[in-house]
Amino acid sequence: MLHLDDEQRIKQYRSFAQSTLPPSIGSLDTRTRRLFHMLATVLTESVSTVGENLNDAASLIWQHPQVLMELDQLMDVLTERIDHVQAPLSTHPEVPLYVHARYTRREILAAFSEGDRLKVPEWREGVRWLPDASVDLLAFTLDKASGHFSPTTRYRDYAISRELIHWESQSVTRAESDTGQRYQQHGTAGSIALPFARLTTDQRAFWLLGPASYVSHKGERPMGITWRLAHDLPGDLYARFAAAVS
Repeated sequence: MLHLDDEQRIKQYRSFAQSTLPPSIGSLDTRTRRLFHMLATVLTESVSTVGENLNDAASLIWQHPQVLMELDQLMDVLTERIDHVQAPLSTHPEVPLYVHARYTRREILAAFSEGDRLKVPEWREGVRWLPDASVDLLAFTLDKASGHFSPTTRYRDYAISRELIHWESQSVTRAESDTGQRYQQHGTAGSIALPFARLTTDQRAFWLLGPASYVSHKGERPMGITWRLAHDLPGDLYARFAAAVS
């Protein structure tokens, strides 16, 4: 959980940790329920005895007060590590994600979840289409040289400028395919593209770069797409994202 770096999660997780009773999931508003889901999916990731829903997870977690105590102490440490000015995800007000904060794949899916089911789907590929939310999640690694990538997956992803990102689709994506067309026509079709980036495969968490709009593309299989970010990259992230391909 050392990647946590936004005030909203830290404040809410501290509130959970300091509560003597587990939350009643049915009484939580959507954002708070999703925040608890994000926490629960991290804390119970390797626990085989947890039940199927969020109330089961809450009951299990609150059986371990030492975990809650450590969580509370950790939030104090992480408060001092917030290093970017962040903005809420304006395209999805009920989704508790912040632009330029870091999230794991499991947390991202939990942030978009509906209902009280604890388990989130497996997400191993770089892209994930969520039809109910009309959002394309694009998670990519900038420095692939040091990872375990085959030649067909060493895509060229990098920051062109603070507002432009070059990103390559999966190797099977054609420009005229449903996926390719969705990328190109998302503005008129009403879907959203959300790129998430990390520097290396050693990092579990990705920075949310914010909503992005299609600018142009070259080729196909893969498509080399230029996206325009709604929020400029902070200077330090731009320097690191550009240097990753130098």
